[in-house]
Parts: sequence; structure tokens; C-alpha cells
Amino acid sequence: MRRDVFQAIADPVRRDIIELLAEETLSVNSIAEKFEISRPAISKHLKILKECEIIDYKKDGRERFCFIQPKNLIPAFMWIEQYRKLWEGKLDSFENYLYELQSKTKENGTRQ
Repeated sequence: MRRDVFQAIADPVRRDIIELLAEETLSVNSIAEKFEISRPAISKHLKILKECEIIDYKKDGRERFCFIQPKNLIPAFMWIEQYRKLWEGKLDSFENYLYELQSKTKENGTRQ
């Protein structure tokens, strides 16, 4: 089955793993220690991230270290970016509406 970046970021545990690996390269054991789920479950998440080409491994002795492939997150970023612009506009409108309400409340002498 061909996986894509959206499958990689669909799960909150995988998003947390991506966040960890964005800061530093970690061994599989180090990643597993940071979660309250089983080591096999973490391995499954890492496998999906690898299949989606979001992470890769390098071996050092008996340890496998995971590192992020950030360029492969670009399609998700580009898709999300279009919606960020939409929501910023809506949030700005909502903020202006709240300021208007607050001003009217102060003009009427009532407190919130």
C-alpha cells in the first residue's frame, strides 16, 4: 500500500514523534521511552512514518536512530497553508466583532 504525508500526520502519536525528531535525532528506544504506549506500537508508528518517507533510519552499532526528512512534509504544509489564510481572516473578523461588543458594553455603562 502506498502511503502519503497525510497518513503520517493523521495520528497524534505520529505528530508527536515528528515534533520530537524535528528537534533531534533519537534512537528507537529513546522515542519509545517518551510515550506511554508499547514499544511495538511505537515501532508500528515509526514504520508508517518511514513508509510515508517522513523519517529515515541510520544504524550505529546495534542501535537504530531515527531522523526526520522535513522536505517530505512540504505537501501537507502547502495544503494547510491555504486554510491558515482563510482562518486568519475569520479570526480577525471575530476579534473585531468582540472589540465592537466590548466598546458598546462600555458605552452603555455595563460591565462584562
